[in-house]
Amino acid sequence: MSATTFPRSPKVLKGALVTVASEGATPSVLAFQYNPGTLTRKLELAAVADGGPNAEVQRLMGVPVETINLEAELDATDALESGNAQAVEFGLHPQLAALEELVYPAASHTRDAQRLLDHGVLEIAPVEGPVTLFVWGARRVLPVKIIEMSVSEEQFDTNLNPIRAKVTLGLRVLSSNDLPSSHWAYSLFMAHQLGKERLANAAPTSSFGVTGATLDTE
Repeated sequence: MSATTFPRSPKVLKGALVTVASEGATPSVLAFQYNPGTLTRKLELAAVADGGPNAEVQRLMGVPVETINLEAELDATDALESGNAQAVEFGLHPQLAALEELVYPAASHTRDAQRLLDHGVLEIAPVEGPVTLFVWGARRVLPVKIIEMSVSEEQFDTNLNPIRAKVTLGLRVLSSNDLPSSHWAYSLFMAHQLGKERLANAAPTSSFGVTGATLDTE
């Protein structure tokens, strides 16, 4: 029997949070060490408020507000056992710092804003930060805003560096309601929505007869 060319186990893609400073810029990828076992998604409909005119009840005012919640696990045990110098010196501090930096403005911008304030100059508008993308396979590449992050550090080395941790993330998908049509991330969201429509068209359907009901109103 000839040797097979198939691997013993399938390659598992990594979920990730990706930051992109501007269109065409090189992305910074923070792949999850272990893919979260569960994603919780919530869609809040953008519909006409209850109590409106009857003709308006079925109208949708826009795409729903989608939030995603997940828990990522970090573990430096294997790196420590292999003698990884960074893990030995810092534990999980670099990985946690990289995640937390997603919700901080750059320190240089904070200093510049304070310098202007010290001279009596009020900043008109904050500088636009990079776009964060939630990537979960080829069919989910979504611009998001991190709305919640909590970190549970569960084990430490002798220098009190965290070596096991869980990070809980709450993400809000930035949709066509949030982004100007000229922004490159708007096109990314629209591509996702169109892909969802194509998948919906591929879903199996049944005849109305299987329900045992009729649409007879008399």
